[in-house]
Amino acid sequence: MSEVSSKQYIDVRLGEDLYGIEIKYIDNIIVMQSITRVPKAQPYFIGVINRRGDIIPVMSLKNKLGLEEGEVTSATRIIIVKPEPSMAPVGMIVDEVNEVISLDDGDVDMMNYNEKDSKTTYSAGIGKVGDSLVNILNIPEIVGKEE
Repeated sequence: MSEVSSKQYIDVRLGEDLYGIEIKYIDNIIVMQSITRVPKAQPYFIGVINRRGDIIPVMSLKNKLGLEEGEVTSATRIIIVKPEPSMAPVGMIVDEVNEVISLDDGDVDMMNYNEKDSKTTYSAGIGKVGDSLVNILNIPEIVGKEE
């Protein structure tokens, strides 16, 4: 009998769409706060925040994924992720953090894209949660890729 592998994800909303971030990458989730701008940074890079003495770069996940920017609301959060233990943490702004979901490997379908488009590697697959679809984000690709 084959072992079914299950992973946990934080279910976040960007605009109208749901995205999943694997829990192993998440260091912290904090409320939106003042972000210090950094001149001449990439367009998706908003600036930096100070968290307990650590300076953490913050990106707009919507901008990085090519989505339209929205309003900052009381539900807006900064998710601090560490793609790998050796990498510095990075903050990603999301519209809303919903819940923790568990998906078996069989609940996640890999998509076939045009490999020449750099943004296609940002998705690790599409997860099925009840009647909803959740785009699973490939955090090491999103955080590690320079444009």
